[in-house]
Amino acid sequence: MILYFRLLKESFGFAMNALRNNKLRTMLSLLGVTIGIFSIIAVLAAVDSLDKKIKADLSSLDKNTMYLKSQPFGPSEIPYWKREQFPEVNYEEFQYLKNNLKNVENLCYQYFMFSRESIKYEGKTVSDLNVVPVTHEFADIQRMEINNGRFFNEAESNAASGVIVLGYTIAEGLFGDIDPVGKSVRIYGKNLKVIGVTKKKGQSMGLGDSDDDSVFLPVNFLRRLFGDNGKNFLPVIVIKPEKEADVDAVKGEITQKIRNYRGVKQGEIDNFFLDILSGFTDMIDGVIGSLEAGGWMISGFSLLVGGFGIANIMFVSVKERTNLIGIQKSLGAKNKFILFQFLFEAIILCVIGGMIGLFLVWIIAMILSSVLDFEFVLGLGNIILGTGLAAVIGLISGILPAISASQLDPVEAIRSGM
Repeated sequence: MILYFRLLKESFGFAMNALRNNKLRTMLSLLGVTIGIFSIIAVLAAVDSLDKKIKADLSSLDKNTMYLKSQPFGPSEIPYWKREQFPEVNYEEFQYLKNNLKNVENLCYQYFMFSRESIKYEGKTVSDLNVVPVTHEFADIQRMEINNGRFFNEAESNAASGVIVLGYTIAEGLFGDIDPVGKSVRIYGKNLKVIGVTKKKGQSMGLGDSDDDSVFLPVNFLRRLFGDNGKNFLPVIVIKPEKEADVDAVKGEITQKIRNYRGVKQGEIDNFFLDILSGFTDMIDGVIGSLEAGGWMISGFSLLVGGFGIANIMFVSVKERTNLIGIQKSLGAKNKFILFQFLFEAIILCVIGGMIGLFLVWIIAMILSSVLDFEFVLGLGNIILGTGLAAVIGLISGILPAISASQLDPVEAIRSGM
């Protein structure tokens, strides 16, 4: 064990000498490893951070939450022209399901808006905000947290009351430090009373906009203005099954009831889509997996070039130290001592290059996290992966130069240095 520590110490010394004596050559050789480790760890850290943020955004929703609508979340086997003929879900269907479904904890009616709106208070205007028209059950399904005030109740929802709940950022932009509750804002050419402000949530990477950049109002208020069939929104019925309920059974029940309500004949396809949130998260996992695979492919070329660079510098090092190798062998150094000496040196050089790459990722992560409303995290797992990957590249790159050094004839090696 002491011998290996001595080997490691000497190899580290040789690696440092290579950096000091041949700075440009060594740094150019390390550049490939640095770029490769930087690329793969940057991609993995970004993907991990994105995945963590999306899962956090969706954590407020039950994974079995269902969305009944005329269009799918993702790709569909049904042709677009046929899907365009599907009728939109409507408020009457929502009420029918609400009164007739079993094993359902809650459901709400919502518009997914395609257009952005502006909201005004006195002389201030906030533009490009997301409007979320919903029934009162939305707050329970979404597990919405209110910073001050409250969400609208069933009576206000049913009566299409002119009330509104502001997202944290919207309230801050319109009112600053003033409490908005009780104040009147103007949207869609109408005055609405502010009754609540959501708790700050941060930038969303999940399903739709962040609550911070949204406003919530009774869907019946918009139905009174635009009706149920508008081109600027997609009506959706959101269903939250009971925790112990059989999801497939609930889905089958909803499907059958809507088919019966719409008079869809036996043998005809469903003229609606019923998507489950878990399917959406599975789709996200697939996209994230593809991003990781792409990152590995792109970074692999840099690591390959870096590996050749390290192998080259190690062959040069063997050539320069041929005389020293001969002297070590004549004094009793065994082949494995020489082999491990050069092998450790290659690994140390690669790990140095990898650590530089990791440091660059950390710097960029700090900058992005401070500039954006998004936490870019370089986790311990990725640090260990980057260091380990660099060590493996060093091992592979240094094996041939190390073997060639260990097999040198001591007499010939000493003679070549004279």
